[in-house]
Amino acid sequence: MIKEWRLIELTINDAYMNMAIDEAILTMIQKGKSPNTIRFYRWNPSAVSIGYFQSLIDEVNVEACKQLNVDIVRRITGGGAVYHDYNGEITYSVIVYKEKLPEDILESYNVLCNGIVLGLKKLGLNPAFKPINDIIVNGKKISGNAQTRKLNAILQHGTILIDVDVEKMFKVLKVSDEKIKDKMIKSVKERVTSIKNELGKEVNFNEVAEALKKGFEEALNIKLSLGKLTEEEKALAEKLKVEKYSTKEWLYKR
Repeated sequence: MIKEWRLIELTINDAYMNMAIDEAILTMIQKGKSPNTIRFYRWNPSAVSIGYFQSLIDEVNVEACKQLNVDIVRRITGGGAVYHDYNGEITYSVIVYKEKLPEDILESYNVLCNGIVLGLKKLGLNPAFKPINDIIVNGKKISGNAQTRKLNAILQHGTILIDVDVEKMFKVLKVSDEKIKDKMIKSVKERVTSIKNELGKEVNFNEVAEALKKGFEEALNIKLSLGKLTEEEKALAEKLKVEKYSTKEWLYKR
């Protein structure tokens, strides 16, 4: 029997609210108060997110972010620093009860990333899952993903590159050695791709979100029904935004 999950359609928020909403839904699922949920979102202004275990000072050029009006936020998931360009990507989150996914972390990445793979195929691409948590097209990375598990709940979120501005990425992310910056930019251009690069044309954000929705439905054998955040989720997200994600204490935690 096909199970029904909640879909929260493509929304645009700042970095702090985006991360706060993910955690709010995760918390409510832990409490048994929210349904399995998939959501799509964009970042306005553009932002850098750093992994839970990373040092802000080591990873991000804070001054460049200020000059370019780029927000910085710490995630509750692990992984590396990511530049989220407002015009260049869609982010998704899958927030579910733990029993819906394999216990094995690699296997759970495989299951969820298959939703992205099938969605990208619907757009005419030829993607593949690359363990542990990347999706590649023609050997180049197009999507990176991260996960956290809290008691009975799992949050996985990740980015799908629609366009890529490598020069701006290297302005806001720190490079270990400035002397090799040009080489690194060239290297990233050779290793990273986007939907626009692969298709050779502009793509519509809503079109991408719709393809991903269908991909997840097929991969997980579910029906995604349009829903909204509950009042409790909204209130908790507002609280987390103000008291956690937008604070210096959280940002400079490590």
